Amino acid sequence: MDANTVTGRTVLITGGAGFIGRHLVETLVFENEVRVFDNLTTGRLANVPNRATLLEDDIQNENALTRATDSIDIIFHEAALVSVAHSVEEPQTSHEINAEATLSLLEAARNEDARVVLASSAAIYGHPESIPITEDHPKEPTSPYGLDKLATDHYARLYNDLYDLETVALRYFNVYGPGQVAGDYSGVISVFIDQALSGEDITVHGDGEQTRDFVYIDDVVQANCKAATTDAVGEAYNVGTGESVTIRELAELIQDITDTDSDIVHTDERTGDIEHSKADISKADQQLEYEPTVSLREGLEHTVEWYRQRRASSE
Repeated sequence: MDANTVTGRTVLITGGAGFIGRHLVETLVFENEVRVFDNLTTGRLANVPNRATLLEDDIQNENALTRATDSIDIIFHEAALVSVAHSVEEPQTSHEINAEATLSLLEAARNEDARVVLASSAAIYGHPESIPITEDHPKEPTSPYGLDKLATDHYARLYNDLYDLETVALRYFNVYGPGQVAGDYSGVISVFIDQALSGEDITVHGDGEQTRDFVYIDDVVQANCKAATTDAVGEAYNVGTGESVTIRELAELIQDITDTDSDIVHTDERTGDIEHSKADISKADQQLEYEPTVSLREGLEHTVEWYRQRRASSE
């Protein structure tokens, strides 16, 4: 991937010690002045290279945001409360972190006339009426998280229209790759790999016929870099692969790549689980020249290898 589309700029990456953020930092830190804004509740200090400047603070702290955005050129906004389940349990907390803090960030960006590349989400679409999902598909989020992301997605585009602030919203589908640690907030891929390498059963909710569009982290970084330099601002773009796989097929592929003895077992369906999801990426292709480059199998092989090395180093 040609990642050097952003050079010689002063860049702020919120959530830069987290999964997606760290990959952006690693990509941009050699050709730009990079500031990482992270409270390290889920991000890790080890994810921040020495060449980057860490500003350890909370995204809800407006004074800290003002300091972090001083003389900034581009903001990649990745900081969020990413757990759908957590947002259902604590909708007000989700709104404060995901919506209100993003509005404060947009205001700070407006004061500096800085471009904002915003992490939006496929969660804004809810249960899709048709597949693949285009950007103009109806928006019916099924969780406070999805609703908060929809609000910030709208705000980003509104700030472009009202204030001529350069913004791009990227609607991520299911992002995966090295550095995504299995846990309460991680994606199904990291959970399946962790189970397979531990010799535990790989647990699939329901019949496993649900479909998802899994996009490798390098392609998400590619989309961000192109969003940071495009003339096609004030827009939202799907970031996926345009292909989908069933969860059962995903489990079998991970079973094969890890060469595990783990069995695939089916558990109860998750309430409200979306049946099918696949991105239409034609708009991102045409306007951003975004083109996914990593196949699912190749991406899974890279991810499994990272997990193996991580486990070996901790033994």
